Amino acid sequence: MASQQQVNPKRQQELQLQYSNYKNTLQQMAQKIGDIEQEAEEHKIFPSATPENMGIDAARLVIETLDPLPEERTCFRMVNGVLVERTIKDVLPTLKTNSDGLKQVLEELLKQYKAKQTELDNWKKKNNIQVVQP
Repeated sequence: MASQQQVNPKRQQELQLQYSNYKNTLQQMAQKIGDIEQEAEEHKIFPSATPENMGIDAARLVIETLDPLPEERTCFRMVNGVLVERTIKDVLPTLKTNSDGLKQVLEELLKQYKAKQTELDNWKKKNNIQVVQP
């Protein structure tokens, strides 16, 4: 009947394009968040310590493992695909700085994602958009 508001085809296309842009932006942000979370985990967990080969309890944090060891002790670190020999005194501050930096970036991206999601929700309410899944 006449109670349902009709939208002209051009306006409908514009709305669909805007919706697609919102969804693509959110998907890209989610992908970036996933990438950073994975990188943050690489700073913390030994790559060889997986539940299948060592048990969950054996997957210790790298920083916590290196902290109590003598600073002069030799350790190895992967830098741009090259394994380099360093001392714990050299590696530990870098690991802590990288880990803190990744946490900050991740927190900021999560805030941006939530803000964009809220913006999308408000836009849907403003334009009376209802998503229909096929």
